[in-house]
Amino acid sequence: MAYNVSKAEVWVADIPNRPGTLANVLQPLSGVGANLEFMIARKVDDSTSRVFVAPVKGAKQKKAAVAAGLQPASNMFSLRIEGPDKPGLAAKLAQAIADKGINLRGASAAAVGKKAVFYIAIENEQSLKQAMQATRAALGGRC
Repeated sequence: MAYNVSKAEVWVADIPNRPGTLANVLQPLSGVGANLEFMIARKVDDSTSRVFVAPVKGAKQKKAAVAAGLQPASNMFSLRIEGPDKPGLAAKLAQAIADKGINLRGASAAAVGKKAVFYIAIENEQSLKQAMQATRAALGGRC
Protein backbone atom coordinates (compact mmCIF):
# COMPACT_ATOMS: atom_id res chain seq x y z
CA MET A 1 0.00 0.00 0.00
CA ALA A 2 1.36 3.39 -0.99
CA TYR A 3 1.29 6.66 0.92
CA ASN A 4 -0.69 9.69 -0.17
CA VAL A 5 1.21 12.94 0.45
CA SER A 6 -0.69 16.12 -0.37
CA LYS A 7 -1.34 19.72 0.59
CA ALA A 8 -4.31 20.21 2.89
CA GLU A 9 -6.42 23.25 3.55
CA VAL A 10 -7.20 23.55 7.24
CA TRP A 11 -10.04 25.77 8.46
CA VAL A 12 -9.95 27.59 11.81
CA ALA A 13 -12.16 29.59 14.17
CA ASP A 14 -11.83 31.15 17.57
CA ILE A 15 -14.94 30.34 19.56
CA PRO A 16 -16.24 31.18 23.02
CA ASN A 17 -14.89 28.78 25.61
CA ARG A 18 -18.23 27.46 26.92
CA PRO A 19 -20.42 24.38 26.54
CA GLY A 20 -22.02 23.87 23.15
CA THR A 21 -19.94 26.22 21.03
CA LEU A 22 -17.92 23.46 19.38
CA ALA A 23 -21.14 21.61 18.53
CA ASN A 24 -22.50 24.85 17.06
CA VAL A 25 -19.50 25.00 14.70
CA LEU A 26 -19.58 21.33 13.72
CA GLN A 27 -23.33 20.83 13.23
CA PRO A 28 -23.67 23.06 10.14
CA LEU A 29 -20.80 21.17 8.49
CA SER A 30 -22.44 17.87 9.30
CA GLY A 31 -25.69 19.17 7.87
CA VAL A 32 -24.11 19.62 4.43
CA GLY A 33 -22.32 16.27 4.43
CA ALA A 34 -18.83 17.27 5.54
CA ASN A 35 -16.85 14.19 6.54
CA LEU A 36 -14.17 15.70 8.75
CA GLU A 37 -11.13 13.54 9.33
CA PHE A 38 -9.24 16.19 11.26
CA MET A 39 -10.50 18.25 14.17
CA ILE A 40 -8.56 19.78 17.01
CA ALA A 41 -10.08 22.13 19.57
CA ARG A 42 -7.97 23.74 22.27
CA LYS A 43 -8.46 26.30 24.98
CA VAL A 44 -6.65 29.56 24.18
CA ASP A 45 -7.54 31.35 27.41
CA ASP A 46 -10.40 31.37 29.90
CA SER A 47 -12.82 32.90 27.40
CA THR A 48 -11.64 31.56 24.02
CA SER A 49 -10.98 28.21 22.34
CA ARG A 50 -9.59 27.59 18.85
CA VAL A 51 -10.86 24.86 16.54
CA PHE A 52 -9.15 23.49 13.42
CA VAL A 53 -10.96 21.22 10.92
CA ALA A 54 -10.31 19.54 7.56
CA PRO A 55 -11.31 18.79 4.93
CA VAL A 56 -13.93 21.33 3.91
CA LYS A 57 -14.83 20.56 0.30
CA GLY A 58 -17.14 22.10 -2.24
CA ALA A 59 -19.27 25.22 -2.27
CA LYS A 60 -21.94 23.99 0.18
CA GLN A 61 -19.42 22.93 2.81
CA LYS A 62 -17.41 26.14 2.43
CA LYS A 63 -20.55 28.25 2.75
CA ALA A 64 -21.57 26.33 5.90
CA ALA A 65 -18.06 26.68 7.33
CA VAL A 66 -18.06 30.44 6.83
CA ALA A 67 -21.56 30.70 8.34
CA ALA A 68 -20.27 28.77 11.37
CA GLY A 69 -17.41 31.26 11.81
CA LEU A 70 -14.65 29.19 10.21
CA GLN A 71 -12.17 30.44 7.65
CA PRO A 72 -9.18 28.94 5.85
CA ALA A 73 -6.20 29.18 8.18
CA SER A 74 -4.12 31.99 6.78
CA ASN A 75 -0.36 31.70 6.98
CA MET A 76 -0.60 28.01 7.79
CA PHE A 77 0.48 25.57 5.15
CA SER A 78 -0.46 21.98 5.87
CA LEU A 79 0.81 18.66 4.66
CA ARG A 80 -1.42 15.57 4.82
CA ILE A 81 0.11 12.09 4.82
CA GLU A 82 -2.02 8.96 4.72
CA GLY A 83 -0.94 5.36 4.49
CA PRO A 84 0.03 2.23 6.34
CA ASP A 85 0.94 2.71 9.98
CA LYS A 86 4.35 1.42 11.02
CA PRO A 87 6.38 1.68 14.21
CA GLY A 88 8.60 4.76 14.09
CA LEU A 89 6.73 6.39 11.19
CA ALA A 90 6.14 9.69 13.01
CA ALA A 91 9.79 9.91 14.04
CA LYS A 92 10.91 9.14 10.49
CA LEU A 93 8.72 11.86 9.00
CA ALA A 94 9.67 14.44 11.64
CA GLN A 95 13.37 13.71 11.10
CA ALA A 96 13.09 13.96 7.31
CA ILE A 97 11.50 17.39 7.62
CA ALA A 98 13.98 18.51 10.29
CA ASP A 99 16.90 17.41 8.09
CA LYS A 100 15.76 20.04 5.57
CA GLY A 101 15.96 22.71 8.29
CA ILE A 102 12.19 23.13 8.39
CA ASN A 103 10.51 24.02 11.67
CA LEU A 104 7.08 22.56 12.30
CA ARG A 105 4.29 24.92 13.27
CA GLY A 106 2.18 22.01 14.52
CA ALA A 107 1.50 18.33 13.96
CA SER A 108 -1.19 15.79 14.67
CA ALA A 109 -1.46 12.13 13.83
CA ALA A 110 -3.81 9.25 14.42
CA ALA A 111 -3.69 5.58 13.60
CA VAL A 112 -6.78 3.42 13.30
CA GLY A 113 -6.18 -0.21 12.57
CA LYS A 114 -3.33 -0.37 10.08
CA LYS A 115 -3.84 3.13 8.65
CA ALA A 116 -2.22 6.38 9.79
CA VAL A 117 -3.08 9.97 8.92
CA PHE A 118 -0.80 12.91 9.69
CA TYR A 119 -1.46 16.64 9.40
CA ILE A 120 1.72 18.70 9.63
CA ALA A 121 1.63 22.50 9.64
CA ILE A 122 4.56 24.36 8.11
CA GLU A 123 5.40 28.09 8.23
CA ASN A 124 5.34 28.96 4.51
CA GLU A 125 4.64 27.67 1.00
CA GLN A 126 8.31 27.13 0.07
CA SER A 127 8.97 25.10 3.22
CA LEU A 128 5.79 23.11 2.56
CA LYS A 129 7.09 22.11 -0.88
CA GLN A 130 10.42 21.07 0.65
CA ALA A 131 8.64 19.14 3.42
CA MET A 132 6.56 17.30 0.84
CA GLN A 133 9.70 16.32 -1.08
CA ALA A 134 11.47 15.23 2.11
CA THR A 135 8.45 13.21 3.23
CA ARG A 136 8.13 11.45 -0.12
CA ALA A 137 11.84 10.62 -0.08
CA ALA A 138 11.62 9.29 3.49
CA LEU A 139 8.75 7.05 2.45
CA GLY A 140 10.92 5.57 -0.26
CA GLY A 141 8.96 7.00 -3.16
CA ARG A 142 5.91 4.87 -2.30
CA CYS A 143 3.61 7.85 -2.83
